[in-house]
Amino acid sequence: MLEMHFDFSILNSRMAFYRSFAEQSGAGEHFGANLDALWDVLTGELALPARLWLYHLPPRAERGELAAIIALLEEAACELDGELILQPA
Repeated sequence: MLEMHFDFSILNSRMAFYRSFAEQSGAGEHFGANLDALWDVLTGELALPARLWLYHLPPRAERGELAAIIALLEEAACELDGELILQPA
């Protein structure tokens, strides 16, 4: 199972998250660093099953520019019916 780790005490911007995601997922340089590209990799290119460890996940009211990314991760986890696991830590 692929395991990726995201520490939101360090990843405080969309670009920081996208860089970390591209490195850990193997998407590499072709990753488009936007919500559409994130969805495409999560739902079509990522080796499943996968677990995303989410450290220091901020409360919903404090997510700022990361809110859309976190919402997309949650939607993808629902869509993939257990193949993508979001693990708060």
